[in-house]
Amino acid sequence: MVLAELGTSISRALQQMSNATIIDEKVLNECLNEITRALLQSDVQFKLVRDMQTNIKKIVNLDDLAAGHNKRKIIQQAIFNELCKMLDPGKPSFTPKKAKPSVVMFVGLQGSGKTTTCTKYAYYHQKKGWRPSLVCADTFRAGAFDQLKQNATKAKIPFYGRYFFHILLIFSLYSEHVLNICLC
Repeated sequence: MVLAELGTSISRALQQMSNATIIDEKVLNECLNEITRALLQSDVQFKLVRDMQTNIKKIVNLDDLAAGHNKRKIIQQAIFNELCKMLDPGKPSFTPKKAKPSVVMFVGLQGSGKTTTCTKYAYYHQKKGWRPSLVCADTFRAGAFDQLKQNATKAKIPFYGRYFFHILLIFSLYSEHVLNICLC
């Protein structure tokens, strides 16, 4: 939900900039302010947003651009690159090791799709040759175990848990060479 609204807001800001007849500092600032507002409303860290805005202004120096350059395209490319840079942690993503078990814990707000995402994550790793299993660690939500059981059965992934499962038992369940996925 939040990502869809963020994407809509960024697209709207870029569209408003594209509709402008003349691209000048005012139009650039309005576009950046709209994107900044959207990012901050989506709980992006203020320092990241401020740095992004500063970097875009450094890259897109409208006074130094020669006539004939497509200013809209340069601005859009700078915004795209800075947004991508925000999302790139600068290090490789987690990859499980074959020699030892791995535990991946998904944490999120109620209704954000953790159970479904965990099942998809386990299914992906199953197709890659791993032997994943799902562990129900949601001790509060009614139906959590049933939902996990239904999803895991459909995907043919082993699952563990009970209707009232103590969270400390989760970490004693995994065995060698198995990628375990925990729900919280």
